[in-house]
Amino acid sequence: MSSDLFEKLQDLIADKLEVEKDKITLESRFREDLGADSLDTYELLYAIDSELGVSVPDEKATEFETVKDALVFIEEQRKS
Repeated sequence: MSSDLFEKLQDLIADKLEVEKDKITLESRFREDLGADSLDTYELLYAIDSELGVSVPDEKATEFETVKDALVFIEEQRKS
């Protein structure tokens, strides 16, 4: 797993969800731990698309439980 990519994702999550970056771990759950609601999720998806160049379908985004789930998906999309 790319630590650079994780750090970029942490930055995006911290910015969009207004949480401290050091509170965001791979195990952090978007809704329970980071307080994301559906609008936050949409804004985060837009940021992932524009900042990381990875388009995440809306239906896929609802499957992301943890930060690691999102990171794995982003890494897979960047390889293909």
